Amino acid sequence: MPTTFAKLAFHFAALDRIVALLPHYFMIRKAVAQCLALMALAASPGVQAQGYEVKPWPARQAVPALAGTDLQGHDWRLADLRGKAVLINFWASWCEPCLAEMPSLQALAQTYGPDKLVVLAVNFKESAPAVQRYVQRTDLNLPVLLDPAGVMAHAWGIKVFPTTVLVAANGQVRSLVRGGLDWSGPQASPLVNALLAQNNPARRPGTPR
Repeated sequence: MPTTFAKLAFHFAALDRIVALLPHYFMIRKAVAQCLALMALAASPGVQAQGYEVKPWPARQAVPALAGTDLQGHDWRLADLRGKAVLINFWASWCEPCLAEMPSLQALAQTYGPDKLVVLAVNFKESAPAVQRYVQRTDLNLPVLLDPAGVMAHAWGIKVFPTTVLVAANGQVRSLVRGGLDWSGPQASPLVNALLAQNNPARRPGTPR
């Protein structure tokens, strides 16, 4: 009998060790998935040449809705922003290219102002306190929307971070930029200029509800 109890105790101890390792397993699996996505992006010719690639929005694909709450508690809806250009930047704090391009996105928003161009930074699956710490540390003043379950990223088909979606004033998506880009540099200028050219000055932009 003691031998039986000893065996049971051994197996329960082994089970406890396995259970304790499960969170690490899921973290490792997530990291591997992220690495594979980045490797797939890096393997494409455009990214190999420039570090990013511009993809057109599929002609027959509907534009998903976008609705979220920023860190200040303001509600944002893409539908409310008709009449102005919108950049939707999907990012995460563990993504180095995301962090590298964020200052240029902020500079771009400040250059054109909210009446012409809105940049929405949609954070992927991070807690509000973690995102708030990053915002405070970097003095980021873009609207930062939280996507804790990845619902918005999934709706927009985002698989690589960063990905920036360029939405014209008429609500139509012009293109997606996959990978990090200096939004204040010469590579971004044609994209931004083409986007702003579609602005309709006769219509007033929407505001956060």
